Parts: sequence; structure tokens; C-alpha cells
Amino acid sequence: MRTIRLSIIGFGAVGQGVAKVLLAKKADLEDIGLDLRVVAIADSRTAVIDPDGVDLGAAISRKKAEGSVGSRNMTGLEIIEKIDHELVVETTPTNIITGGAGLENMLMAFRKGRDVVTSNKGPLAVKYKELMEASKLSGSRFRFEATVGGAMPVLNLTKDSLAGNRITNVEGIFNGTCNYILTRMTEEHAPYEQMLAEAQELGYAETDPTYDVEGVDTACKLVILANCVFGMNATYEDVTVTGITKITPEALLLAHNDGYVIKLIGEVNDSRINVAPKLVPIGHPLAVAGSLNVASVQTDLSGPITVTGRGAGSIETASAILSDLISIYRN
Repeated sequence: MRTIRLSIIGFGAVGQGVAKVLLAKKADLEDIGLDLRVVAIADSRTAVIDPDGVDLGAAISRKKAEGSVGSRNMTGLEIIEKIDHELVVETTPTNIITGGAGLENMLMAFRKGRDVVTSNKGPLAVKYKELMEASKLSGSRFRFEATVGGAMPVLNLTKDSLAGNRITNVEGIFNGTCNYILTRMTEEHAPYEQMLAEAQELGYAETDPTYDVEGVDTACKLVILANCVFGMNATYEDVTVTGITKITPEALLLAHNDGYVIKLIGEVNDSRINVAPKLVPIGHPLAVAGSLNVASVQTDLSGPITVTGRGAGSIETASAILSDLISIYRN
């Protein structure tokens, strides 16, 4: 049995999802020889630390009841620097302007020689090259499948399953909020504002949905794809972005009558990075409905490979984080 000591930095929905998944999969992980032991958890105000392993069930309950995970006055950055452990699971909120606390946490983890698995796309969208160089210099492993497709495997698909193939193009739907709104507008022949309100009521859209509906979230995911898959050094400024706020029920109806649906499609290859609403034939692999995400990867040897899955959700995102953890330590 191999014991891996880890911290969870950020204990919102995704961080709690990671804790729940580790609890649920404890026996399965032990079956493959892994004891993933959480020795520290930090939220925005407090922390809990136990070298013998934090009681994850109690941490989740306390966070729900009291709004804080522990009683220690210690930041995530201090935990990464001072608490002895091998792995940092970085799940703090995304900041796509500066990279936020997540960027500082990751760089500190690399300075201390710790491996990092993250769902936080902000640091990767603004400082991808710097992070990769820092991880390489320290010899740390760095995995971030959850930043692009949630439970839908895209990065690991291109790097592992399609190893030996040359990837020529990746396109798809990378934002479930936009896909839900457009699907419901088509079904109900309803205006954007009405379906946005429905999405907010159901928790698919934030109170301020700007990043989703204006295509910013999709653009950041494409930047990560561009850098990881195509070896570019792209930033958000390199993406041409158009959101969905100007799409009308009439446009959706006209498209449907001609055999199409309108979807917010992100596309990246070695010459362009683009986010815009596009006509997609009904029945096409990219014409998924509801809050699903989909990615079509064009390759030189395998042809087009298409994957579909949930791009958000705490447990779904945690599943991608768990996959990264296993891929690092299983062997």
C-alpha cells in the first residue's frame, strides 16, 4: 500500500466533491494500492490539519453547518509551504484576470516540490508557460484534466489515449450553461432572458452569468487546449469571442426549420482559437442537448474522436481530479 499525503486547498463545491469522492472510493483506491490521506484542508477563512488524516465526513458536515471547515487560522498558501505532504489538490475559485490565489498556491507547491492536481482554469489561462516551467524545474507532476471538460475527458484523451496521433483540430461545446439556455430557448420558443432566469433558478447559471454567456469561460478552456495540445503560448487575448446573448427565438426557429440547431462552439487548432454561435446539423455529434458538453478531436491516424459528458458539477469535476490522482500515483 502506497500512502500519498495530500491537501485540499479550497473547500467550496468542488473541494467538498473531492472529499466525498475520496470517502466513497476509499476501498477501490486501496484495491489498487493507494491510500490517499488528506492531511490538511483550507477554505477562504479557516483550516483543519491532521497528520494522521482529516476526518472528511466531519469536515464536510462542519462546512455545511458552520460555513467554515475548521478552527485553525492558517491559509492555503501557508499549508502548502509548511505542512509536509506530497500532493496539492487546488480547487480555489477561478480568477481569469490575474490567476488569483490559485496561481500563488500552485507556484508555491512547485517551489516545495509538491505535485499538483487542479480544477482551477484561471492560473492556466493566464500563466500556462510559467506554471509548466515551474513544475518541470521542481520535478513535480502537474495534471489539470478538470479545467477543460469537467467529467468529459479531453486533455488526457489527447495526451494518453491518442498518443502517436497528430491532433489537427478540437471543437465542441465547453459550457453547459450556454448549452442549457440555447436548448431551452429552442424547446420553448422563449427569449434568452427567460431561459437565463430558469438556468439561474436551477443552479446552472451564476447570479452574474457574464463569463458563461459571453463566451469567456469557453475561451479560457480553449486557451488551455491550445497550449496543452498544440504547444502554443496563447492567452485570452488570442481568442476571438462572441457569446449567446444576441440569439433570438426567431433565429433558433429558422435554424431548426432548415435542419439545424445553434450552439456555442469553441474551436482550436494551430492557426486559430475561436468561440462563436454556429449552425450545427440536427443529429450531428456536436448537437447535444441540455447541459452536456461535447468535444470532437480530429486526428491524422484515428480520424474524428468525439466524447460527451457533464462539464460541470462538484462530483463530476471531482471524478476528473480523482482520475488525475490515480494516473500520477498508480504506477
